[in-house]
Amino acid sequence: MVAADSEETGVPNASGVRMFHRERSIPLRGSAAALCNNLSVLQLPVRNLTHFGVVHGPSAQLLSAAPEGVPLAQRQLHAKQGAGVSPPLITQVHWCVLPFRVLLVLTSHRGIQMYESDGSVMVYWHALDSGDASPVQAVFARGIAASGHFICVGTWSGRVLVFDIPAKGPNIVLSEELAGHQTPVTDIATEAAQGQDCVADMVTADDSGLLCVWRSGPEFKLLTRIPGFGIPCPSVQLWQGAIAAGYGDGQVRLYEASTGTLHVQINAHARAICALDLAPEVGKLLSAAEDTFVHIWKLSRSPESGYVEVEHCHGECVPDTQVCGARFCDPSGSSFAVTGYDLAEILRFSSM
Repeated sequence: MVAADSEETGVPNASGVRMFHRERSIPLRGSAAALCNNLSVLQLPVRNLTHFGVVHGPSAQLLSAAPEGVPLAQRQLHAKQGAGVSPPLITQVHWCVLPFRVLLVLTSHRGIQMYESDGSVMVYWHALDSGDASPVQAVFARGIAASGHFICVGTWSGRVLVFDIPAKGPNIVLSEELAGHQTPVTDIATEAAQGQDCVADMVTADDSGLLCVWRSGPEFKLLTRIPGFGIPCPSVQLWQGAIAAGYGDGQVRLYEASTGTLHVQINAHARAICALDLAPEVGKLLSAAEDTFVHIWKLSRSPESGYVEVEHCHGECVPDTQVCGARFCDPSGSSFAVTGYDLAEILRFSSM
């Protein structure tokens, strides 16, 4: 049934050749929550394993799977209770790859939890301060990314919390709070600065569609703002100094990070985009949306103009599913995984 579905629903590329086929799915103990960016993937090439993280209400499921999709281990993490009666809902789970260690970060309506990469030990807990929030305002953290030896986490207030991470141990410090947004942060993306000075290496997005571009370092600096237009931007990525932003109207826009110049605007989806991901080694961009489609695009820079150019490579329909998370499973973009609301499995696709 799986193979038949994938043959019928895959969209060929421009040459009429299907690029990906459906692989064995990975079963979940519960279904995925209807949250944007609700899938995190960590590949462990040395052990030939891939870790998957999915949010379901007040818990997050962590799974380890072999290349053929056989689940080898499962773990369930719960949001720390904090002050309150009802169990807090988790908003995101994400692996942060730092130069010297990998941490699993979990955000919720109560705070921020950081674990060793396998989820076995919690090394840090940061409670959210709801002092500035009105009684009717939801308090939460959302948007997670690593930049150098920092982990950055967005909040409901629009502030971005910057945590300084030691090479080992639990002595994590909140080093800075970045003020650039007036509405809740939705997502954060970073890329390695590669030793360049004054380079734009982090972008944050919010519910109004505003993008803030930052230079990371001992002190983060706001370089530019790219105005929103009242439509949320649920997901962003950075590639070679270009920002890929996915919006609630189904559009993907590519901007120059340092100047905010718009390179390309794509009517990529018929409904709201819920996830973007990058395979940086090959410049592939993945977009997933509530229209049941996952698209893969090839990014390149024109040698003459320096502008970013986009080519559509592949489209995959996941029938009758509200897609809520999608990620490449390897740096070369030869496989990807998808989660859907109320879907009790992780769908896997690999290149043919």
